Amino acid sequence: MGKKLHFLFLSLALLFFGVFFLLPVAEILRGGLSDGAGRPTLFFLAETFRNPLYRDGLLNSFLVAGGTTLLSLALALPLAWLGERYRFWGGRLWNGLLMMPMILAPFVGALGMQAILGRYGAFNQLLIRLGLLAPGNEPDWLAGGMGAVILLEALHLYPILYLNLAAAFANVDPALLEAAEDCGCTGLKRFWRITLPLVRPGLFAGCTLVFIWSFTELGTPLMFNYERLMPVQIFLGISEMGHNPMPFALVTVMMAAAVTAYLLAKFRYGREAYAMSGKAGRAAEPVPLRGIRNLLAGGLFALVSLAGVLPHLGVAGLALGKGWYRTVLPLQSTLAHLETALGHSLTVPSILNSLRYCGMALCLAMAMGTLIAWTVVRGRHRGAWLLDALAMLPLAVPGLVVAFGYLAMTARGRLLHCLNPIENPTALLVVSYAIRRIPYVVRSAVAGLQQTSVSFEEAAASLGARPWTIFRRITAPLIAANLLAGAILTFSFSMLEVSDSLLLAQKSDYYPITKAIYDLSSFLGEGGAVAAALGLWTMLFLGASYLLVASLLGKRMGAIFRG
Repeated sequence: MGKKLHFLFLSLALLFFGVFFLLPVAEILRGGLSDGAGRPTLFFLAETFRNPLYRDGLLNSFLVAGGTTLLSLALALPLAWLGERYRFWGGRLWNGLLMMPMILAPFVGALGMQAILGRYGAFNQLLIRLGLLAPGNEPDWLAGGMGAVILLEALHLYPILYLNLAAAFANVDPALLEAAEDCGCTGLKRFWRITLPLVRPGLFAGCTLVFIWSFTELGTPLMFNYERLMPVQIFLGISEMGHNPMPFALVTVMMAAAVTAYLLAKFRYGREAYAMSGKAGRAAEPVPLRGIRNLLAGGLFALVSLAGVLPHLGVAGLALGKGWYRTVLPLQSTLAHLETALGHSLTVPSILNSLRYCGMALCLAMAMGTLIAWTVVRGRHRGAWLLDALAMLPLAVPGLVVAFGYLAMTARGRLLHCLNPIENPTALLVVSYAIRRIPYVVRSAVAGLQQTSVSFEEAAASLGARPWTIFRRITAPLIAANLLAGAILTFSFSMLEVSDSLLLAQKSDYYPITKAIYDLSSFLGEGGAVAAALGLWTMLFLGASYLLVASLLGKRMGAIFRG
């Protein structure tokens, strides 16, 4: 009976991924590798490299992804090393503040950064007040587009890299470091030759996620009106996808680049995690810092934390001030924008829509993710490894690609025409949100199952308990904390999903929160302030969600973001 149940679960999961993940990807490949008559051709794929417009978009996307990854690494690596090895003033407080960027979508933070670093923003007005800048000569610190996109995406994504590195540093056996020190290998030399190779799998896992995320980010460049990027070119080409294969070719190139980066990191460094960075036999005791070193370490954390919350402060200033133009601080405080955000004809339905979409996506992701984790850990079928690999692939295939595939699949005459998002995107939004977050549920549940002895389940089975009863009464309570953490992350990050929301929700009646914020930001008058207020509401909600997840997982939270 157990083997039959495992086989049934395996079949259902493979069918789900086949229809809602592999089929959209296949539809994109078919569109990008054929002409209007359906004949195979490489012309349009080659055109993405020949045409200067598309070639620049691809190159700029690589530059943005590379710059974001390097800047995120420059922020996260020293902080993770200091945080794991030393104890200094405000350590716990700064560690919590470092996670703040994860509760605000970067394209919403763009509103706040423009209020602070724009030509007439708070920073320039402060320089004028101090006599360091003449009125009328204010520079736009966010001008140029690419630099602003890199900065904002790095400030949003470096916590993912930090979590991976902190977990990797914590798993380094201190006995190895002590042995190296006994042999005269100390200081920077020991870090370079001993510590860094041991944490390299975690480092590359985090870097890969940051690279793919920033390579396919759509919302931030749209907010900065920076259109020379491939994700934006794909978004602007949606209206032509019915008669022009170029959008399909662009998505094919983007998907190939993202999957290649993921697989290189997975196969090149994934195996080394077992050989070089197993869990430490004993935990390393943090070394207390004194005097100037204590202040420098705490000051570095404070500086990065402040930089990370700048977008949040800007959003809060726009939402809580009557106006913020050519002033250092917002003009007076008011709750009018927050009230408007909860009473606007666009925002209230979008909040309810997001709660409905994310709630249904949560149920689907939890059911599928837990089923997959149980099949992979407890099952003995040969296909379990394939299911595990499929469950992780959504980390490599961007949400923009999946959403574009759904649009292709639901065109007239296609397989899923009945789910056309132009009429009602609910089903596809729920599935796309769930597909994107299933890896987090799987990793959470797998960690819990691997730490739970199977002997409890075997004992219950020997007493005649059915598989569902065993899971409900024995397994689920034992891994409840892991499941709850995966559920909160799934719901929270679904609320922040941008690409799927912008592509699939095309009628205002079905807008989720992120699409409503994007539309409101373009309204004249108080549109930007109302959008910031709606962003502030989501930030408060997601902040509470993050604190709950952190309390449940602690340092293990970094494992959620590993491929």
